Formats: sequence, structure tokens, C-alpha cells
Amino acid sequence: MSSEKQETASVRVLGRWPSPFVIRVLIALGLKGVDHELVEEAVGNKSELLLASNPVHKKIPVLLQHGRPVSESLIIVQYVDEAWASQAPALLPSDPYARAAERFWAQYVDDKFPTAIRVLRGRLDGDKDGKDYFGGDGVGYLDIALGSHLGWIRAVERIAEIRLLDAAKVPKLAAWADRFCAHPAVADAMPEVDRFVEFSVKNDGAVKAASANYK
Repeated sequence: MSSEKQETASVRVLGRWPSPFVIRVLIALGLKGVDHELVEEAVGNKSELLLASNPVHKKIPVLLQHGRPVSESLIIVQYVDEAWASQAPALLPSDPYARAAERFWAQYVDDKFPTAIRVLRGRLDGDKDGKDYFGGDGVGYLDIALGSHLGWIRAVERIAEIRLLDAAKVPKLAAWADRFCAHPAVADAMPEVDRFVEFSVKNDGAVKAASANYK
């Protein structure tokens, strides 16, 4: 086995498939071409491995590389970018100021999600360079942070019969969402909308309770 295969064979992600925070980690690993295993955590039953790996917050996701844990989804994505820096694409820009800006907006997504969508829509609308993604010509850190929620956004659209990303009202944001979800690394990590809808219908009471484990 080559050294690269040895490095990637021992990567595991502790999480649950419906979590957008787990999805963003899987997208980052997919973009970097890192072989990994998703170790599913049962709803309402935190495993001993999770508690030992993230004893402070006791939340998913946790990335384990050679048994060493990294927790908090945005930190994990940064770690993936740095740990596999030699593997394209780079998820964060090389310029320190641009990196800081990406980190700021990604954290803003987690802190103020509905507002963040409106603010970032303005960034797309004001883009004069015609970039395909927030990070430029390829999927980057901020795209992952926001785009990891698209499965649930589209499930909510279907369940509530509303259009949150109406192409007639927000054409650039809707086009970005379609482009993001069609990317091979994203398509491999993002479950189908039907699966989110089915999960929501079957676990309506459990979704809010389980959301406390998503960070």
C-alpha cells in the first residue's frame, strides 16, 4: 500500500447523514479525494467513541485521522485543507486577508443562517467577474459552509410548498445552488432531497431534539 493510501485509509467521520455539518466535512474530503468512512451515530444515543473523541462538546461531526480527533465542522474543513494541502483543490485562498474574510463569512453562516443567505446573495449579485462560486471558479470554503444546508433547504421547499431559492427572484443564488449540488464531490456527499423529506416525516419529533448535536 502506498504512503498516500495509508494516510487516507484511516480517516473516519463520526456523524449522521442528515446533518449539514457532517455533509460539509464529507464534501471537503470528497473534493480533496480523501478516502474516508462515515461512522453513523444513532439518534439520541451518543457512542463511547464520540464521547471520548469530543469530550468537551460531545457533538458531531468528529474527524478521526489515525485515531486523532478533530471536532467542529468549520475547523475540520480547515484541517482537511491543510492536512491534504498537496491535493487540489485548495479550499481556502492563499492570501491571508482573503482567508480571514472566508472564515468570517463561514462563521456568519453558522451564527445567523437566514440573514447570511440574504447577505451572501448580495455578494453574488454584486459580482462583476462572473465567478461560479463564492470562492472563485471552484468550490471553496464558503461554498461548503453555505451549500451544506441545501439538502434541507430543498426539503423544506418541498414540504412547505414554498420557494426559498426562486430562480425568478434570486437567479444568481439559485444558479449557484444548482451548480454546487451538481458538482461530483457534492453529489456524492449530499443525500437526495427525497431522503431528507422522508427523514423529516418519520422523525418530526426527533429532528429538533437531535439538532442540539449538530455543530
